[in-house]
Amino acid sequence: MAVVRVSEFDYTLPEELIAQEPLADRAASRMLVLYRGAGRWEDREFIEFPEFLRAGDCLVLNNSRVFPSRLFGRRAGMYSLRVGKNNPKRWQNLSGRVEVFLTRPVSDDRKTWEALVRPGRKMRTGERIQFGDTLHGEITGRGEFGERTIRFECQGEFFDVLEAIGHVPLPPYIRRPDRPADRERYQTVFAAERGSVAAPTAGLHFTGEVLERCRAADAEIAYVTLHVGLGTFQPLHTDVVEEAHLHSEHFELDDANAARIRGAARRIAVGTTSARTLETLARRGPVEASAGETDIFIYPGFEFHAVDALLTNFHLPKSTLLALVASFAGKENILAAYRHAVQERYRFYSYGDCMLIR
Repeated sequence: MAVVRVSEFDYTLPEELIAQEPLADRAASRMLVLYRGAGRWEDREFIEFPEFLRAGDCLVLNNSRVFPSRLFGRRAGMYSLRVGKNNPKRWQNLSGRVEVFLTRPVSDDRKTWEALVRPGRKMRTGERIQFGDTLHGEITGRGEFGERTIRFECQGEFFDVLEAIGHVPLPPYIRRPDRPADRERYQTVFAAERGSVAAPTAGLHFTGEVLERCRAADAEIAYVTLHVGLGTFQPLHTDVVEEAHLHSEHFELDDANAARIRGAARRIAVGTTSARTLETLARRGPVEASAGETDIFIYPGFEFHAVDALLTNFHLPKSTLLALVASFAGKENILAAYRHAVQERYRFYSYGDCMLIR
């Protein structure tokens, strides 16, 4: 098999096309429909999405809920500094502002987390960070790409404290501070299971009314849970795609939703997280209720067993998510469709427009 290079998944995107704000109406986004077999596309509106469904279809949604995983604190440590041969130690306060972005729990009590920390180079193992009066943490380890492991202690239940003092984890390409409105808008209307540090963004377009129209088209709706973690934010650190590895993410599927998925004539995955969950389950045999971790990495050459159509947002250049959609639709199809989307001034990334790949 030919080597697949990261540079193959590149395109030029004017910065002004990166959506900084959500639309007032979730369902008002544009939708580029890509017919992968024919290699053609058409410009539509997301409100038309239910018209593409038929009896026997199953729409698979990720119901993971985003929690306020971005924290601002201050270094709590004091460091000694000897200023002369015969002088006693003089203490210097080196405390300063620290930003912590939680990405994945690594302990059963969910109080030890992998995290991205800024300023990262200054934060060493053993340092403590104070987040107001109710929460503090200690750095207990460092990862391969600079992420840190932090053990937290708090007054009260941990997630209740995060809800009180944490910030919405808007992606770094949204170049503004989060606002109270983002707590509702950077969340799908069907979010139920808390655990993600980023929204499954293809689901952000749905409203209760659109979901009812999907049901009226005699399509089933099934829910999987995949908690979005660090892999969403990590760039590919290698020139050769096959050499890359994704961080694992937790997923769950119950019996009722597994039965809906098994019985479907077509499975329409809403978002790359739903697609990854379905393909993980399909590789274990018939889709059954299950829970576990997945680090499945989908790129051209991958054979899909469970996904028949995919609704997805537009993804960053040279990213694992762009590699996934290129695998499903064909690399040349995707890159041509992306060039068209740029030319037609579609809105890109989390708060942007979407694409239906059939």
